[in-house]
Amino acid sequence: MLLSSMFLPPLLIRTLGCKWTIVAAMSCYVAFSLGNFYASWSTLVPTSILLGLGAAPLWSAQGTYLTTVGNAYAEKAGQTGKDVVSRYFGIFFLVFQSSGVWGNLISSLVFGQTPTQGPVSEEQLASCGAQDCLMATAPGNSTQRPSQQLIYTLLGIYTGSGVLAVLLVALLLDPLGDAQPRSEGERPSVGCTLLSTFRLLRDRRLRLLVLLPMYSGFEQAFLAGDYTRSYATCALGIHFVGYVMICFSATNSLCSELYGKVSRYTGRIPLYVFGAVTQLSCIIALLLWRPSPDQLAVFFVFSGLWGVADAVWQTQNNALYGVLFDKNKEAAFANYRLWEALGFVIAFGYSTFLCVSVKLYILVGVLCASMLAYGAAELLEARGLAGPQAVEATGPAEGGETQTKL
Repeated sequence: MLLSSMFLPPLLIRTLGCKWTIVAAMSCYVAFSLGNFYASWSTLVPTSILLGLGAAPLWSAQGTYLTTVGNAYAEKAGQTGKDVVSRYFGIFFLVFQSSGVWGNLISSLVFGQTPTQGPVSEEQLASCGAQDCLMATAPGNSTQRPSQQLIYTLLGIYTGSGVLAVLLVALLLDPLGDAQPRSEGERPSVGCTLLSTFRLLRDRRLRLLVLLPMYSGFEQAFLAGDYTRSYATCALGIHFVGYVMICFSATNSLCSELYGKVSRYTGRIPLYVFGAVTQLSCIIALLLWRPSPDQLAVFFVFSGLWGVADAVWQTQNNALYGVLFDKNKEAAFANYRLWEALGFVIAFGYSTFLCVSVKLYILVGVLCASMLAYGAAELLEARGLAGPQAVEATGPAEGGETQTKL
């Protein structure tokens, strides 16, 4: 996904258009699901590469589509573009994050048919939470491997849902006019299109904002990899992970819709402050908390609050990139996914080498740095000191904007 973010999104979006880029990229996800039916190096490695190649164009096309449609509706309705775009992203992430509820509910119900483990020893509890330094090699508190029949049942449900989603988008989603033929003078060269992601970094606002998606990658990786493993699985058992993630997805989904509406009245800065304070409070509490099976509700409180904060990053980051770089949406969202993917890569890369407490301190540092950089970017935007304009950075590629109309 990291390499895909550098080059593919602008090229595919301007060649196929947003709709068919989404369809092609979603098909890569279906291919990955199919590869898991016979899990081996020969099936998982190629389908994983295909998944990574499709992920960045999918998210970039989705962001471009919502920004374009939101601005078009705002112009027609006489509303402010940034408010409508923020509301559209709120609605999108309401639906998107709700998939975590249904997906985890399905997996929990399917795998819940297997026997659970016995009581957790005091020795194991002592190494849970922030104290966990050897979780990658120490025996974990998990269930036995589910039967192959249950695995095939779950994969069949997920694959069928993916195929249905691809068909719905292909048949029902209205295409934008962003893939119309252009004259030779307006058509950007392939080389210029491929490099547009990097050319946009000439804008000082973007250089300051790269820490926001990077932190988003860090905090999502921590929740998915470390919280579920060193807190939920270690103290409760793997059969609780799905339900803990359902709580995260539910609060994330509801708050995404809420923030999309509230931002019209508060603006984005108060929401960023709220998200940073909420997640910083969670990180400090996780450093001090010693997880125990007797505190079942606390596991859900943390995942729920994490979802409250994550909804800020998902909705406002996407809306921010769409609004500030409206003339270069494809390259802007490609940059967003590039730096978010880098955050994931770094976080998962050190996950087996560092104690959980160190990872939490890293989160604090990256969160504080990203908020300071975001404040500086807002100051530049308010003063109109963005530096070299995005239009100058992309050259002929700006012609694509004239085609992004309903």
